[in-house]
Amino acid sequence: MLTKGMSRSEIEKELKGKGDFVQIDYLNRFIAQKPPLYEKKFAFMKLIEIYTSKKMFNDIAKIYNNLVLLALSSQERTENMIKETKAYIQGGRFDEADSVMRRAMDEVPIVKKADIYEDIKKFYKKQAEEYEKENKRNHAAKFYEKLLSMKISESEKDEVKAKLLSLYDQLGKFRESSALDRRR
Repeated sequence: MLTKGMSRSEIEKELKGKGDFVQIDYLNRFIAQKPPLYEKKFAFMKLIEIYTSKKMFNDIAKIYNNLVLLALSSQERTENMIKETKAYIQGGRFDEADSVMRRAMDEVPIVKKADIYEDIKKFYKKQAEEYEKENKRNHAAKFYEKLLSMKISESEKDEVKAKLLSLYDQLGKFRESSALDRRR
């Protein structure tokens, strides 16, 4: 069992050989003991590792939200918000992702807002392409639909529409395909 005041190596040693869900339980109990900030952040990072291996993206987003609250600098807070946004995107929770992205953009100067938006836009595109490669066409279509609702250039819109048309045809979504084709 993990106790407050343990070093990182002691925590690692205690967790070694345990199953993922036992590790999650130990780490959550440890965090509930209200350890010092650096120990708490370490425990959160260990949880992120486990959740990433299990593809539990919404739980990862919640942890990044906790790390935002623990952040000491505005840069660290913004970085954690961007990671939280990306985790929500991977989890398919676009509304939460948009909300967190807006909060992150409120934290930074005007010149960095465009960078954040561009980074998130690229992440949506990367996720859509990844789903396409995995033949998860329905997921890919949802990500491309989200991309179309964002502020993107005309050339990007044309590219996304072409990919969407192809996906709709493969999925048998002829109504959506014809509606998108008319808007072209």
